[in-house]
Amino acid sequence: MFAVIHTGGKQYRVSEGSVLRIEKLNFDAGAAVEFDKVLLVGAGVDLKVGRPFVGGARVTATVQSHGKGDKVSIVKFRRRKHYLRQKGHRQAYTEVKVTGIVA
Repeated sequence: MFAVIHTGGKQYRVSEGSVLRIEKLNFDAGAAVEFDKVLLVGAGVDLKVGRPFVGGARVTATVQSHGKGDKVSIVKFRRRKHYLRQKGHRQAYTEVKVTGIVA
């Protein structure tokens, strides 16, 4: 069984037992999280598509850890104009493990 959930402005295809990195959530490590914005639920040939969400469907998960992604360098440069701006960014994420899918 798999589902497509919407969180943090993105969509993720998840199945039971899968571990994924999503946008940072304000939960402690080990806490239970429930995603109720389920766009699609499928099991074999049976498929439920929501408009926009599947009614009564939810995905439960536990928070495993928090962290920051790899550094991304931003460079703005204009030649012969004495213009150089350098910045870096590390996106915060939350790692969750899916524990159950209820359709």
